[in-house]
Amino acid sequence: MEHAVSTRELTRVFGSFTAVDRLSIDIRQGEIYGFLGPNGSGKSTTIRMLCGILKPTAGSGTVLGFDLVREAEKIKRKIGYMSQKFSLYEDLTVYENLDFYAGLYGIPHRERKKRIGEMIDLAFLNGRERTLTAHLSGGFKQRLALGCAIISRPAILFLDEPTSGISPTSRRNFFRIIQRLANEGTTVMVTTHFMDEAERCHRIAFLSEGRLIADDTPDNLKNSVIEGCLVELDIPGALERVEEIAGLPYVKECSIHGRLLHVLLAAESQVEELSRQTGGRAKVIRPSLEDVFVFLTRKEKRRGS
Repeated sequence: MEHAVSTRELTRVFGSFTAVDRLSIDIRQGEIYGFLGPNGSGKSTTIRMLCGILKPTAGSGTVLGFDLVREAEKIKRKIGYMSQKFSLYEDLTVYENLDFYAGLYGIPHRERKKRIGEMIDLAFLNGRERTLTAHLSGGFKQRLALGCAIISRPAILFLDEPTSGISPTSRRNFFRIIQRLANEGTTVMVTTHFMDEAERCHRIAFLSEGRLIADDTPDNLKNSVIEGCLVELDIPGALERVEEIAGLPYVKECSIHGRLLHVLLAAESQVEELSRQTGGRAKVIRPSLEDVFVFLTRKEKRRGS
C-alpha cells in the first residue's frame, strides 16, 4: 500500500454550506502531512471524515486501504487521534491516564506495563508517573495526551491543532516527538496555524473555503508559488502606510510582518524605485511559508469575488 490516505473529490455539505469542496489528496506512509488554512477552511471537517466520524456527502477516500464509508469502524480501530481538546482525566496520575487508555484500546494486561513505559519515555515524562495530571504544565499535558493517543501504536495519527495554547518551547518539544514517530514509520496528518511547525512537515496542503489551493513540500511552495519579487521594507509607521504602498502601480501585494512590510513587486528592477518613493530601506528576501499563506489566501479571495 503506497498511500496511507487517498481521497478523490471528497466533499462534505452542511445544509447550504460546503465545508469541504472536492478534496483530492494522497498522503504517503511515514509522511508528516501539514494541513493549513484559516478558521472555517475545512481542516477539522476533513479530519473527522478521515477518522470515520463523519460521512462524506460526495466523493470517495481510503485510510490504510479501508473505504471511508463502508469500513469506517475498521478505520477507527487503526488510527490515533488527538486535538487541543483531547480528554485527559485531571484527577488521575500520569500513569493512571496511560493505563486507562491502554484498557480503552484493548491492550492486554501482560503488555500494558511495557507499553506505558514506552509512552513515558517517548513523552519525556520520566519521574512524573505519580503526578496528578491537574498539576502538569500545558506542555506536559499535551505530551501525555499524545502518549495516550498513540499507546495502541496506530499506523496513522491525526492531530487537530494539537499545540494550541502551549509555549513555543513546548511546541518544539512536541514536534520532535512527532518527527521521531514518522521516522519509525507512523504517518502523521496535522492541522496547525504555526508556520514553524509547517516547516517541519514533509508536505503541506493549504485549504481555503474548503478547497485545496496548494499541495507541495515547504521548499517547493516557497520557491514557486509567489509570482514576482518579494521585498522586506523597513519604513517608519509601517502599519499606517500599508494601503498607500499597496496602491503603488508596481506593487502586487503588501502585508505587515511585525514592524516591517513584505512587499511583492512585479520585478526586481523595481526595488530601488520602492526605496526612493517610500523613503524606506528595501531588500529582496526569500519568501517564508507565512508569505506563501498570505499570497495564496488573497489570491483565492480575489478568485472568488
